[in-house]
Amino acid sequence: MFHFCLFYLYSFATGFEKPVSFHVIQTTSFRNYSWVHLGSGWLGELQTHRWNISSGAIIYLYPWSRGNFSNKELMDLERLFQKYFSLSPPHHHDHFQIIPSPPDIVTAGCEVHSGKGFLGFMQVAIQGCYFISFQNETCLSSPMNGRKAQKACNLLNLNEAFTQRLHRLLSNTCPRFTLGLLDAGKAHLQQQVKPEAWLSSGPSPGPGHLLLVCHVSGFYPKPVWVMWVRGEQEQQGIQRGDILPNADGTWYLQATLDVAAGEAAGLACRVKHSSLGGQDLVLHWAPQSAVGLILLAVI
Repeated sequence: MFHFCLFYLYSFATGFEKPVSFHVIQTTSFRNYSWVHLGSGWLGELQTHRWNISSGAIIYLYPWSRGNFSNKELMDLERLFQKYFSLSPPHHHDHFQIIPSPPDIVTAGCEVHSGKGFLGFMQVAIQGCYFISFQNETCLSSPMNGRKAQKACNLLNLNEAFTQRLHRLLSNTCPRFTLGLLDAGKAHLQQQVKPEAWLSSGPSPGPGHLLLVCHVSGFYPKPVWVMWVRGEQEQQGIQRGDILPNADGTWYLQATLDVAAGEAAGLACRVKHSSLGGQDLVLHWAPQSAVGLILLAVI
């Protein structure tokens, strides 16, 4: 399965210190006897834009999602996407296809560095598998797709107008837009929201064992450190779920630990997050934790 993502942290104390990516993801899939195009824009792992299929317009998910681009520049980008999405279904698919298949995915964007350096990227997946990518103005084919991918690259490399236009988008338009987003969205991106945490017990993993669950929710930004400890010693066997989004834009995570019932005493869940200012959140396991009592102990 094709998978491509860039997750980066950034700091605005004196300008961002680590690379920041902006990328657009476009998927094409066959549903209910018709082709469906979906598009979205992401600053790191924060979705900032969405494509309106009905009106053929960019939806700006935040007031600052326009960055510092002029209305004319934004309209030009919108027309470019309209033209792209209005193309006929991909030639490599059977026009009489009636069975849904894995989507085609195009990911394109740029990675901007604090020294004003940048890296443009574009990758294409066909039916869930990596197909071709672009570096600078050159198309590179996937060895897995052999002749078909190489033929596509050969044709694209011969189309100088296309490759030059793509290079301008990735090396000029994208970095400028990304820097504008960072500046316009600084207040939002700098916000710090402290986590709430509570303990509970999950379904019994077996006779004489407890499943201890540490819930951490409502924090922003996303990076967080959660683990079960005894004193200062991290415990083995900790299982962490995915960090999931809450409806308000904050995040949720749970970490579980399977322990013998007689060994639960003395265990604690420790939470580190940038919003806590170095004061870890420590939740000590107690029998009442099993009924979901919230313990908020900061040391």
